[in-house]
Amino acid sequence: MKKWRNLALIFALFGGLILTGCSSDNGGGTPPPTGDDDQGGGGPVEDTDLGGNLTEDRTLIASEQYRITAPLLVKEGVTLTIPAGTEIVSEVGIDRYIAVEQGATINVLGTASAPVIMRTADSNPGDWGGLVICGRGPTTEGIDVIAEVGGLVYGGTNAEDNSGTINYLIIKGSGAQINSESQYNGLSLYAVGSGTTIENVAVLNGADDGVEFFGGTVSMSNYYSEDNEDDSIDWTEGWNGTLTNSYVLHNIDGFSTVIEADGDNFNPTIQNLTALSFTGGTALQFKKESGATINGLSLTGYDTSIDMKDDGPLANVIIEGEVGNPDLSYTTPPTVDIEMFSWVETTAGGSEEILQGTVTGTVTLDASVSYLLNSSYIVQDGGELIIPAGTKITARDGGTSVYIAVLRGGKIQVNGTADNPVVMSTEAELPGGWGGLVICGDGPTTEGQNVVAEIGGFTYGGTNDTDNSGNIDYLVILGTGAQINSESQYNGVSLYAIGSNTSINNIAVINGADDGVEFFGGTVSATNIYLENNEDDAVDWTEGWNGTVTNTYVLHNIDGFSTAVEADGDNFNPTLNNFTAVSSTGGTALQFKKESGATMTNVLLDGYDTNVDMKDDGPVSNIIVDGAPMTTVNDDVFNGTAVDISGWTWINARLDN
Repeated sequence: MKKWRNLALIFALFGGLILTGCSSDNGGGTPPPTGDDDQGGGGPVEDTDLGGNLTEDRTLIASEQYRITAPLLVKEGVTLTIPAGTEIVSEVGIDRYIAVEQGATINVLGTASAPVIMRTADSNPGDWGGLVICGRGPTTEGIDVIAEVGGLVYGGTNAEDNSGTINYLIIKGSGAQINSESQYNGLSLYAVGSGTTIENVAVLNGADDGVEFFGGTVSMSNYYSEDNEDDSIDWTEGWNGTLTNSYVLHNIDGFSTVIEADGDNFNPTIQNLTALSFTGGTALQFKKESGATINGLSLTGYDTSIDMKDDGPLANVIIEGEVGNPDLSYTTPPTVDIEMFSWVETTAGGSEEILQGTVTGTVTLDASVSYLLNSSYIVQDGGELIIPAGTKITARDGGTSVYIAVLRGGKIQVNGTADNPVVMSTEAELPGGWGGLVICGDGPTTEGQNVVAEIGGFTYGGTNDTDNSGNIDYLVILGTGAQINSESQYNGVSLYAIGSNTSINNIAVINGADDGVEFFGGTVSATNIYLENNEDDAVDWTEGWNGTVTNTYVLHNIDGFSTAVEADGDNFNPTLNNFTAVSSTGGTALQFKKESGATMTNVLLDGYDTNVDMKDDGPVSNIIVDGAPMTTVNDDVFNGTAVDISGWTWINARLDN
């Protein structure tokens, strides 16, 4: 209701003047004057409640705060002007929104220093319905279409229709639920024409889309989207405008996409789109026949770059002048500078840096930076990844999509120290959270050359015994072992045909859902290995590995693990020097499959129900302990001196210490 102060004085002055053009909910014609003595007398007092039908032009007061108490409908022929610095705080509810009807105009005149803000008190997702604009532009749905929002009418034949100007607008907490199928967006543009100007818009914390185009020809520039729970950018019904300079940030799980496009392909243009996810997800989704021309694309942190939801023609999606490729991550340097949106209070631009995509040259990390391994991070042939002492890499709990891989011809340098080891772990440190470290080399394997690994389809194996994939020193890995399929899982460290010139020293693998370290052929050796509570095998080898592992300590405090050692395949007689394995839950210590064996010295096994299991009845004599072949699996030969790990304090390093 209107706030009339001193009603008698007004009637006396204006002779019972009847004001028209406003509903009782106060859509707002010209606000009434007042002679309130508290105001110093004679000056107008602005009614700050907004709602109902706006049937006369209205300009709000700059820097004032208004409240939406009911749907505010700007009717045909009427202009609503919102000056810089104005704040509109909506009540919570599905019927709280601002709608600009066909033939009406809205002018949002914010500035970088004083943007217009539309929100609720708490700005929680789904609190209100946001801003809806209906135009007379074209849509594949036809003319005078009924919108899902409020029965509003939109659509016509005027491609150049003008619904006004929007500049420097922030919308928060939108996305109220209309029904089981529909929600409001932050900014809904129904058949809005190209005569409308939309620049510098930010939509944050919406329960549905940030902006959705329902047909029309309107273009938009400088758009920021953060943590909208459905799509950041959505279009349908034949929208064919241009969206320039967009920055999308996802900090929340379960969102839909950066872009969702649906319907016929009217080939809109997306120019300069930078999208960043800390929770994986899908970047670009195209439904039915939809497509777009996209230039300046930078995606970081997404599990899926392109999803053709209905198997529509990929040729409709043109990225950087080429047909889109779902096998590419499109992880490139940002094409939009977050500083462009300094007028928005964002969570972007923090100290955490995402690792994803490929390394083709030399990349050196910085121990002072917090890193998030958000998806696969792959060192290509000729690339080199250098990780200095003290670096902490938090792996997203994203299963098989999250791992570090070094391909043949690539190198990794993990330069930890006893005082400052490198740590790679999920925050929860629980088994199966991510895929660990995978290194592929050109060393020999009984599988031959150019073998395809079960992980990532990577190629490994050659003839170079002395192949060099870099060095690993003082590395602690936790929470690996993500499940690939019913037969395969990642390990903590997977070494595919790694050559003897690769240096591996001082590594700890803890709480893995599969093996701690597995050797697939190769000739690499390792020293000072700590393996705790890996649910399958602590040390595993196959495909003819014949290197040496010196100073290994295995600890089992969990039920149901497989073994301390699992060996499989032909016997290439690798060496285990100073091997200690301790179990508090029984189980099997050493398992040899097929013809496999090893030469072992100073072995201590403590607490296992079974010390040696010749799984396929292979020759027990292939196991040589302290210079003598075993004669039976029950030989009492595993009473060596325990590996002293009292000085291995580096194994206790975690992300938070």
